[in-house]
Amino acid sequence: MTSPQAPSGAPRPKLPPPESSSPPEGPIHRALLPDTSAITADGHLSVGGVDLLLLAEDVGTPVFVYDEDHMRNRCREAAQGFEAGVAYATKAFLCKAMATLALEEKMALDVSTGGELAVALAGGATGERLVCHGNNKSSEELAAALSVGVGRIVIDSFDEIGRLRALSTAGVASGSASHRPRLLVRVTPGIEAHTHEYVKTGQEDTKFGFSLASGAAAEAVDALRHLADFELVGVHAHIGSQIFEVSAFAEEIAALAPFVVENRFTECCIGGGLGVAYVEGEVAPSITEWARAVHSAARTVGLPLTVRVTAEPGRAVVASAAVTLYRVGTIKRLPGLRTYIAVDGGMSDNPRPVLYGSGYEAFLPRAPLAPRPLAARLVGKHCESGDVIVDDARLPCDLAVGDVLATPVTGAYGFAMSSNYNRVLRPPVVFVSGGRSRVVVRRETVADLLARET
Repeated sequence: MTSPQAPSGAPRPKLPPPESSSPPEGPIHRALLPDTSAITADGHLSVGGVDLLLLAEDVGTPVFVYDEDHMRNRCREAAQGFEAGVAYATKAFLCKAMATLALEEKMALDVSTGGELAVALAGGATGERLVCHGNNKSSEELAAALSVGVGRIVIDSFDEIGRLRALSTAGVASGSASHRPRLLVRVTPGIEAHTHEYVKTGQEDTKFGFSLASGAAAEAVDALRHLADFELVGVHAHIGSQIFEVSAFAEEIAALAPFVVENRFTECCIGGGLGVAYVEGEVAPSITEWARAVHSAARTVGLPLTVRVTAEPGRAVVASAAVTLYRVGTIKRLPGLRTYIAVDGGMSDNPRPVLYGSGYEAFLPRAPLAPRPLAARLVGKHCESGDVIVDDARLPCDLAVGDVLATPVTGAYGFAMSSNYNRVLRPPVVFVSGGRSRVVVRRETVADLLARET
C-alpha cells in the first residue's frame, strides 16, 4: 500500500524541538513523536513521509502507526552500545515484521512464551539468535526452544531445572560436546528500582529468579552445573521497567559483579527497563547513555573484560516509534465538572493507564502546531468508568466529532497487551517509511472473533 507523501516545496513549519519547554496547552512536543515526524504543506502531521490523516482514511481507525526508520535507528543504537547480538525484548511489541526488522539490525530476540517463540521463528529467527525467558516455562515450551537450537535459556526456578533434567534424560536436549545449550541463571539482586510497584522485578519479594541474598542463586548454580547436557555461562537480572535513572543499573552491576567473578561467568545480562518519556516534562536517557553508564559501572567494580555485558531493551526501541490514531465519536460536556472525549478504541488497545495509571498526551494530526487549551478526559468505548486513555488531555478548542485524534508513544505494550474486551476488533499495525505504508498486521474481523468458538 502506498500513501501520498507530503508535497515538497516551500519551507515547512517545524514542531517544538526536544529542548523547548512548551506549556501543557501548547503544541505537542517534538520529543514525544517518532523520528521522521514532519509537517506537510497542508499543516498535517506526517510520519515516514505519510500524511496521518490520509492514512486514517485509507486503513480506518483505531490503528497503530509505526515509524520503521525510528525503530531501525534504536536497534542500531543498541547493537552499537552493547555489541551485535544484544537482545530485543519482544514482549514490548512483536509481530513477524518487527522480528524481521530487529534481526536485520543485528539484534537477537528475547522470547518468553511458546507464542512469542513461534512468531520470532516465523519472522526469520534462527535458534542462535533467540533468548528464551519466562518465570514458568512449561516442558513443552522448553522442548520447543531446544528443538530449534535456542541460543540462551534464562533459568528462573528449581522446578525449571527439574524440567530440563527430565528433558535431558528423555534425549530432548540437543547439542554436542563442543556446543551444548547455554544457560543463564536469573537472580534477584535486591535492588528497589524507582518505578511502579507492578513493574519492579529486582527486589527480594518477586516471582522472578533466585535470590542472591538467601543463597538460592548459589544453590541454583550448583544444580545447573550438574546438568551434563547444558553449559552454564552467565547471570541474568532485571530490576524493573520504565527506569529513568541510569544509576540504578550501576547499582545492579555492582550487586552482580561478585557473583559473576566467583562463578567465573563469561556473560552478564542486566535485562531491560530503560524508561522513555510519555508526557510533557519527562526526560529519559538514550540507549547510548544507558550503555555507557552500564559499561562504565562494569569497569568501576572490576568486572573482567572477558565478561560480555549485555542487555535486553524493548520499550526503549519501540515506544516512541508509534502513534495510535483514533476517531472522535462523542463529545460530552458536563458543566462545572469536565469534558469527556470518547474515541473508537480504549483500554483494549492501551491498557497501561488502567494498569499503572500511565500518562499520555493527545493531539490532532490535522493541526499538530495548534495550541491545546481544551482540558478534557479522553476515554474509550468500553463499559468501564476506568476506560481512560488520557486523564487530563489538552486539545484544540475546535475539536469536533469525526476528528482523527492521536496519542503518541504507544509503540510498547499497546498492541502487545491488546484484548477483545467487549468483543472489539483489535486494530491493525501499519509500518511507514519513505512515503510508503504497509499493513503488517491486518485489522481483526468478526470472523476472527468467531473462529475459535464451537
